[in-house]
Amino acid sequence: MPKIRGYGHLAGLLLSASALAMPAMADEPADIGGFVENVTHARKDDGLVKARTTAQVEIHKDFGETGSFSRLSFNAILRASYDAVYDLRDARFGKNAGSPILIESTAMGAPVPHGGGIPLPAGPIDLTRNPNQGMIVLGQPLHGPDGGVSFGVPVQPCNVDSRGCIPGYMNATLNDLRYPEFNSRWDFLREAYVDAAWEVGDTREFGVRVGRQQVVWGRTDLFRVLDVINPVDYSRHNIYDELEDIRIPQWIATAEYRMGGTGAFDDLNLQFVWNFDRFRPSNLGQAGTPYQILDAGSFFRGMKNCWDNGCTVSNFANGNLATDFPAHVIGIRQANVPDWSLDDTQFGGKLEGVFKSVGFSFNYLHTRQQLPTLRGGIPADNAFTPGVEAQAWPYLIAFDIDFPKVDLYGTSLDFYVDSLKSAVRMEFAYTTGEEFANTLRPRLFSSSDVIRYVVGIDRQTFIPFLNPTRSFLISGQIFGQHILDHELEQGPLGPVGMPDWKNSWIGTLLIKGFYLNDRLSPQVITAYDFKAEAATIAPSVDWLINDSWQVVLGGNFKVGKGIRRFDDCRTCNPFPPFTATPLHAGGAPGSVGLGGFEPLGRFRSGPIGMAQREDEIQLTVRYRF
Repeated sequence: MPKIRGYGHLAGLLLSASALAMPAMADEPADIGGFVENVTHARKDDGLVKARTTAQVEIHKDFGETGSFSRLSFNAILRASYDAVYDLRDARFGKNAGSPILIESTAMGAPVPHGGGIPLPAGPIDLTRNPNQGMIVLGQPLHGPDGGVSFGVPVQPCNVDSRGCIPGYMNATLNDLRYPEFNSRWDFLREAYVDAAWEVGDTREFGVRVGRQQVVWGRTDLFRVLDVINPVDYSRHNIYDELEDIRIPQWIATAEYRMGGTGAFDDLNLQFVWNFDRFRPSNLGQAGTPYQILDAGSFFRGMKNCWDNGCTVSNFANGNLATDFPAHVIGIRQANVPDWSLDDTQFGGKLEGVFKSVGFSFNYLHTRQQLPTLRGGIPADNAFTPGVEAQAWPYLIAFDIDFPKVDLYGTSLDFYVDSLKSAVRMEFAYTTGEEFANTLRPRLFSSSDVIRYVVGIDRQTFIPFLNPTRSFLISGQIFGQHILDHELEQGPLGPVGMPDWKNSWIGTLLIKGFYLNDRLSPQVITAYDFKAEAATIAPSVDWLINDSWQVVLGGNFKVGKGIRRFDDCRTCNPFPPFTATPLHAGGAPGSVGLGGFEPLGRFRSGPIGMAQREDEIQLTVRYRF
């Protein structure tokens, strides 16, 4: 039955496309095309992790000069997909995923079952609401027991097991996972916008574009610097899919004044952007799904379950005893995803042009941080007293998820260096108001201004021993991030503060060749995180069999150090004197630095280091019509 329902959705997509196209075809036919594609991924240690079939319909109708418009067009892209992995492997990723778990307790010499830790005075875990079934241990797919903290994570879809699901943020049902485009946000509608323009004088033009769309700023790929208007769906394939495929379209209006050659400028354009859609964060994946950037989905769901139902935390009491926390003591209470309001819409502008063959832009954007921040200081109970205090405790690992407002100021350049026979691309962004985890602060987070930049060089060059008649594309990029208000101190037992690196860099290199009249294209993409000391290597061969059929065979392999340790707040002493250690001067709250892999080590490892066990073989077959 799942396949029948999947084909029903695909049929619905085609009918929707036809309905949209019919008005446009009243005068003359619209251009209608698209493709059907199957993508299959398998991992060495985990078997099949993706079996996604996608149908996409692309519609374009150009009305030319119409009435007062110098040009008018309508564009739409509709997409539907069905990922069969949730049915084919339901014991790993679907409705039967998970099992009873054991939680590490080093002082006991053996692990204990969920619910079998040292009880606290506030009461036991209610195992009728939070049974030991349908779970994994946090970090289980990434690393073995490490003497640090971990807890159970429910992994079945949220309509099967609602534990740990976060309303409005991470609460995908089985159908949401199998058919991700069919939801309340109309994700099947990748694009649907009207593009219109009016002539202003002899050489100038004023244009508007309104509807569901992607607005692309910047000149780079893989990692975003200026290209931050649309959120991103990392649940499709972590950071590795093309941005064109994983940007989440938004309802946006743009207005652009194209001035052409003006004074000393060869070209000059001014663009205003108003994103009037309800705010939407980037999709990080959900516990129980194959792709979760930084394994964040598992961490969030496990923490939400801890708050709602209580949980057993490994090696917590005394740093080595599994401990049972009742509900409403630690964890994630809720995600504060803002509702729509005019005041909360996002806006910005860009001035771009060409000056003496150098392309440039100046950018400004007022938006929200698309990645979540955890804000402590919410009302919670003291686990060591029988009463219900519901008050804020400093340094307590109890949070709300928030998405703070930020401002971005940026610029970009691109130019050609003839002596190097290379094109150079540069982007720079300065953002204010971003928030990061910080175990030095009582609420366990702080804000900072951030500088990000990228420098890329592209060169077409011959490699004679590989192909003496056709050049290769060689493209290199270096991405940098610098947290200006970074805080990090050395505590008695380890580092305390912000787990994100103060200064970090990721380098990428693409080498792409062309054979058989450009129908056969082998390439290799590599990325190396210098601070995490982790790399990914992604070779592939793209074979365009004819104008309709295309096959891509590839892989994605990781090497490097993997997950790192950092302060896990076991020694944050939120409930003195009960949680104080001899290292806490005067019994004051605050961390002394005992750490492990979970939960903050993920920020030191980065998306590449956290995916060390995700080596894959990948096959894509596409038919374009």
